[in-house]
Amino acid sequence: MGMFSFAKDIGDKIFNREDAKKETESNADASKAPAATEPSAQSVANLLLKRIQQQNLDISELKVKYNGSTDTAEISGKAKTQADREKAIIAIGNVQHVAKVIDNIDIEQDAPESTMYTVKSGDTLSKIAQEVYGSANEYNKIFEANKPMLSDPNKIYVGQVLRIPKP
Repeated sequence: MGMFSFAKDIGDKIFNREDAKKETESNADASKAPAATEPSAQSVANLLLKRIQQQNLDISELKVKYNGSTDTAEISGKAKTQADREKAIIAIGNVQHVAKVIDNIDIEQDAPESTMYTVKSGDTLSKIAQEVYGSANEYNKIFEANKPMLSDPNKIYVGQVLRIPKP
């Protein structure tokens, strides 16, 4: 349990804050089109909850809260494994406009925590594996640890946070 920081200006776009703002600004005559509004904290929390559920993780009593003024998501529930807990954290942390994730997930099967690694320019999973495990061929460990969030080992981006399992 704890708090994790993420780069809020990058990541998957699951809600369109900028699009709504630009649309409002580009409408010269506000009476012609409905004003776009900032998504509610509850609607963002619902989208984040759905994103975790799409990961098919074993977490019961899962709840997500979101505070738009601080761009902070808070998750709670009971995870079967440490891996499920960590995957939930990175699933919502790697979303644009989420700067922090407060983790209140209890774990049934205690295990060592993975390292959280922020992708830098020039990184590949092979390069990260070489640094962490001493062998570029171990990249698949990192790829598997981040599925289904990662669909291809060659599709990572700068600022993305990945789980790096203990060797």
